[in-house]
Amino acid sequence: MTHSDIPAPADPASSTGAGAVIGLDIGGTKTRGVRFESGVPVADESVGSANVQNVTPDVAARNLAELFARIGGGDIAQVYAGAGGIDTDDDAAALAALIAPHVPGAKVTVVHDSRLLLAAGGASTGVAVIAGTGSAAWGRNSAGAEARAGGWGYLLGDEGSGYWLGREAVRHSLRRMNQGLEPDELTRALLASCGVDHPNKLIALFHSPETGRRYWAQRARLVVEAADAGHAASQALIDLAGRDLAALAEQAVRQLGIDGPVILGSGLGMNVVRLQDAFRAALAAAGITDVRVLRQEPVFGVLQLVAEQG
Repeated sequence: MTHSDIPAPADPASSTGAGAVIGLDIGGTKTRGVRFESGVPVADESVGSANVQNVTPDVAARNLAELFARIGGGDIAQVYAGAGGIDTDDDAAALAALIAPHVPGAKVTVVHDSRLLLAAGGASTGVAVIAGTGSAAWGRNSAGAEARAGGWGYLLGDEGSGYWLGREAVRHSLRRMNQGLEPDELTRALLASCGVDHPNKLIALFHSPETGRRYWAQRARLVVEAADAGHAASQALIDLAGRDLAALAEQAVRQLGIDGPVILGSGLGMNVVRLQDAFRAALAAAGITDVRVLRQEPVFGVLQLVAEQG
């Protein structure tokens, strides 16, 4: 797992030996920060994304500045950040460099966000599966070997993610249009959400610079709502998302030579029961039965990760 550990510029007035720890979970849609003092969360704030795969460096910097204005200040010993798209040491170092000016003298550690998820599930070994704006699986075994599946970004993968569901809702609507069929429940909800009056207008909107990965990921809820209302095509999409995510998990499990646990997390993974059921069923069919759904947000895995450093 690529990561970056860098000290921020020293502040002589600050002692970092027993200071606070700040955990960051930097997703495609939002950045969540929690300040821990003596292991207790004392501040919890969210701002826009600071992931430079989704926003410009300037926007990322502004969002981080807003976040640290709310939860920073005083004696901070360490910032531990998990973010999507941390694929190389350079990626980690670039994000650490954006964080460091806000926490003079603190140690800044940046890892892929799946590492937070595994720790939040109370596991030091196993496979974590992210099902949020994007998707990825990452795991580690007791020998320290690591494996990863997916996490290539929305142009190359992100199967089973919020973006994937939003895009598939558009594709579903366009196929019906081409077949001369009237808009169905999902298409009507999608058109209303996007503010257009015909499926044909979804094409230009999808390719417009006004929309992007985050915009379409937010439309995943329409598929979930339609599925809950009994819409068969939406149910099939969520079932497929669960199976695709299970395939990522199985690949990592096999590479590591472990039985589990597999921990499913992030927005879709933690909240969509139908997806969870499809995920569990697909893994059970592959002989993997130690499957858990994360019950706390990934950022709360930071304390375990900091303890493991010691």
